[in-house]
Amino acid sequence: MASTSSGSSNLLPNSGSEAEVLQALMDQKKRKRMLSNRESARRSRLRKQKHLDDLMAQVSQLKKDNGQIITTLNLRTQHYLVVEAENSVLRTQTMELCSRLSSLNEILHCIGGETQSPWNFLSMNQQPVMASSDIIQYYMMTT
Repeated sequence: MASTSSGSSNLLPNSGSEAEVLQALMDQKKRKRMLSNRESARRSRLRKQKHLDDLMAQVSQLKKDNGQIITTLNLRTQHYLVVEAENSVLRTQTMELCSRLSSLNEILHCIGGETQSPWNFLSMNQQPVMASSDIIQYYMMTT
C-alpha cells in the first residue's frame, strides 16, 4: 500500500504542474484570441469609417452635380420661355399676314374677275404696293 500512496503522490505533483501548464496555455490562447479579436474589431471600425467617408464624399459630389443640373435646367427653361414667346409673336404675325393676303386676294378677285390672274392687276396698275409701318418695323428688327 505504501507504494500506491507514493505512486499517487507522484501523480499529484505532476498533475498539478500539468494543470498549471495547461492553464497557462489556455490563458495564453485566450490572450492571443482577445488580441486577435481586438485587432479584427479595429480593422472593422477602420473599414466602417472608410465606407462612411466614401459615402459622405459621394453625397457631396451628388449634391454638386445636382446643383449643376438644376442651374442648367433653369437656364434651359428660361431659353425655352424666350423662344416660346418669340414663336407666339411669329404665329400672331403669320396669322395677321395670312389675313391680309386673303383680303388682298379677295380684292384682286373682285377687281379682276375669275379669269384674270391677280398678278395682271399689278402690271395694269403700275403703282407699287405700300407696306404698313408695323411690317417695316418688324423687317427692320429682324435684319
